[in-house]
Amino acid sequence: MASKVLVMGGTGVMGAHLVPKLLKMGFVVDVVSLEDKISDNPKLRYFKGDIKERKFLEELLKNDYNAIVDFMIYGTEEFSSKCSLFLSNTDQYFYLSSYRVYADSKTPLVETSPRLLDVSDDKHYLASDDYSLHKARGEDLLINSGKKNWTIVRPAITYSNQRIQLTCLEGNTVINRSRLGKPVIVPREAMTAQTTMTFGGDVAEMISRLVANKSALGEIYTTATAEHHSWETIAGYYKELLGLRYIAVDTDEFLSVKSDEPYDNYRWKVIYDRVYDRIIDNTKILNATGLNQSDLTPLFDGLKRELSSLPKDMVFGNLAYSGRMDEFLKKHNMI
Repeated sequence: MASKVLVMGGTGVMGAHLVPKLLKMGFVVDVVSLEDKISDNPKLRYFKGDIKERKFLEELLKNDYNAIVDFMIYGTEEFSSKCSLFLSNTDQYFYLSSYRVYADSKTPLVETSPRLLDVSDDKHYLASDDYSLHKARGEDLLINSGKKNWTIVRPAITYSNQRIQLTCLEGNTVINRSRLGKPVIVPREAMTAQTTMTFGGDVAEMISRLVANKSALGEIYTTATAEHHSWETIAGYYKELLGLRYIAVDTDEFLSVKSDEPYDNYRWKVIYDRVYDRIIDNTKILNATGLNQSDLTPLFDGLKRELSSLPKDMVFGNLAYSGRMDEFLKKHNMI
């Protein structure tokens, strides 16, 4: 009988690529979605439901899965209530953490590099349950569970035609304003920082090769390319591919356009990630999967392909944020 894999959040940037790879490898795959989806593959089933609902989750896990790949996002308290349930109902549980758990580093990041949770002395930050913190706290719950049937993966920034980013700006803002001939604002401090962006399909390939891999149990992997560029260089890619114009402003000014809150997750994302140099040493994941760096998609080529696949008449949202950006630019005579 073929092994069964449950993919939770299987329609996102990485999940959408992972599911067909698992099917091609011979797995039977179940995918949870909030929408009605129909499968024409006898080895693929869709379940409509909300993983956040305990009763639905408990019923789902009765299907006796050999592996669970979890792309869902939980706060610390919520994951604490589900952690043992996942570990008790599968042979291998994949926890999607993030490279954002890492502290600032002058050397390429490896799996043992210091984490922000362990070295930060920012009391406001540590009192929050920011993405970078609840991912690290989730890791600790697994590590201290007394079990080893987990695999932690830490993707760096991933992209596909579902998600394009420039510093903290999402694709709906970048693409929409580019098409309208409007500039975007970016935090000046981030533009010289080195960052790592990996095609979602490449991350999915890495994960697929860890499924049912006993040597991956109890291990942590940074699933990313080793290629890195400054955000300024990436903005240049968007200029060539989209006609994007950008205006760099002080980081505090940039943050004020997004939110009036002095402490929020958006601020932490900028000051505890996007302004850091994020260079990845991906030796461990390449060795574990048999992949080579040359197998991974070069960033410019990937962005060009993914952006060209978007419909020309596609409408993008987030108009409220775009409006605040317009107000800022007019106020400071930048347009």
